[in-house]
Amino acid sequence: MLGRKHTRSNYYKNSTAKKRNRIIKRLVFSIKTAGVVAALLLVSFVFIFSYDFLTQCDYFKAEKLVVTGTSRLSEKQVLEQAQIKKGINIISVNLSMARKRLLAHSWITEAEVSRDLPSGINIGIKEHKPFAVLDLGRKFLINTSGEIFKEMAVSDPDQLPIISGLEFSDINTRDKPRSMPFNAVMNVLELGQKSNSVLPCKLIKKIQVDREMGLTIYAFDRIKAIKIGYNDYPNKYDRLKNILVHLKKRRGFSHLESIDLNNLNRIVVHPTIMKSPAGGHKEV
Repeated sequence: MLGRKHTRSNYYKNSTAKKRNRIIKRLVFSIKTAGVVAALLLVSFVFIFSYDFLTQCDYFKAEKLVVTGTSRLSEKQVLEQAQIKKGINIISVNLSMARKRLLAHSWITEAEVSRDLPSGINIGIKEHKPFAVLDLGRKFLINTSGEIFKEMAVSDPDQLPIISGLEFSDINTRDKPRSMPFNAVMNVLELGQKSNSVLPCKLIKKIQVDREMGLTIYAFDRIKAIKIGYNDYPNKYDRLKNILVHLKKRRGFSHLESIDLNNLNRIVVHPTIMKSPAGGHKEV
């Protein structure tokens, strides 16, 4: 009997000790958790206080705003688009958001915004270079990559080549390459960028696309149309240059209806002043 009572007494003692240890462990864990939370709150408070102090400090007031890369846009337009002005605290400026605002402008293709401590902000942009006007019922500007970057407005340049005869499906996108007719147009425009080109872009008034026959170019006042079809444009340009030199020596060819370069083995020149039952044309 005595042995049983002693065993039961030890059991109760052990059980009480275990409960006490669990309570102590929980208490210690709660204290540690509270300490960590308090430390985090303190750090957060320090960061918030520091941020408020820095974003309101006159030491970081923007005194120097540098804008580079402008061509068509003015410095004022760029700053207004970025929503940055002189006197703003440069620490308070969200650089990423300012860059997104700049890229939202139809004329801006690339943008970078950075701080120049303690009182400067640098903005660098790259503008789209207008290459031609694409007439799809509504007129759009395309850049040197053949991408539409904006719908044409009254204030936009009006001395660009006008491209007609294409459709929206011809334009190159990320999902598919440009069509053969549009690729031909871009080849002609790229050739027109060369310094010695016989058909420089600044002289090209219109490029008419015929999906079957190819391209017809309207450039010179004395030559109504130059038909160049598809492909082999460098050779066709060389032949055209020779023809123009030849025609300058002949007074009777002061005005031409067209020059057809589709077939280099049979180039046909249609003079406006010549009229005959055979159709009034010469082959050269």
